[in-house]
Amino acid sequence: MELLSPRVDFVFKRIFGTEENKDILVSFLNAVFEDSGQPLVVDVEILDPFLHKDALLDKESVLDVKARTESGMLVDVEVQLWNRKDIEKRTLYYWAKLFEGQLSEGHSYWELHKAVTINVVDFDCIPTDQYHSTFHLREDRTGISFSDLEEIHFVELRKLKEQSVGLERRLVRWMLFFIAKSREQLEELAEMDPAIKKAKTTLEFLSQDEEARRLYEQRLKWKMTYDAEIHGAREEGREEGERHARQEVAKRLLRMGLTIEQVAEGTGLSREEIAAIQKEV
Repeated sequence: MELLSPRVDFVFKRIFGTEENKDILVSFLNAVFEDSGQPLVVDVEILDPFLHKDALLDKESVLDVKARTESGMLVDVEVQLWNRKDIEKRTLYYWAKLFEGQLSEGHSYWELHKAVTINVVDFDCIPTDQYHSTFHLREDRTGISFSDLEEIHFVELRKLKEQSVGLERRLVRWMLFFIAKSREQLEELAEMDPAIKKAKTTLEFLSQDEEARRLYEQRLKWKMTYDAEIHGAREEGREEGERHARQEVAKRLLRMGLTIEQVAEGTGLSREEIAAIQKEV
């Protein structure tokens, strides 16, 4: 039986976002932090370990993994298959919600802890060749850090070149886990890393479970439908914008005294449309 893809958020959450698999999450987080020179974590508390049916059926819902480390740091990990052209704004919004959500009424700002978002994406989004980018808030000229409370990571799967980076880096092994095309590749990774071995076992179990496969296929279908709708709306909006621009040009040309035939030829609009515009001007 073909294995499910861990790049689909439903499977990702089942592997990395459950209490019994928090050691897998710790390994992945440390792979990311290790690669960017950040302090490693020892333990995490999974903050949202449950998969709600309503969320699975919601095309716009985000099945991310939220956790709190032993130091109180909050981490939000999300995997994304498709580029919706809004990744920067989405990331800032989710980071802000994560950071703000710590502070309940009556508590002090001193109680706020660092918040980290990690985006694992199956498309190119940062204009560099590196597969892992880390962002902090710094002063433009001096590079002085504003604070140590904000951190954003992008792990871009398509930028990984296995033959040039090797398997000695833990983040590379995890990225290869996400994009592995065969059981043999997964087996090789599992032999090198106990956490990946456990993740592989979880993936195989999910792939053999009929209910999990049904939910996976349903989730993937809903996501694909949603993205098709968004793309269609954008295309429709673009066409409508172009038509509106042509109409505005037609108005100016008519005011300049050009004939309906000349304006139609110049704008690509029909003579009937130009005649209707002429009545307005």
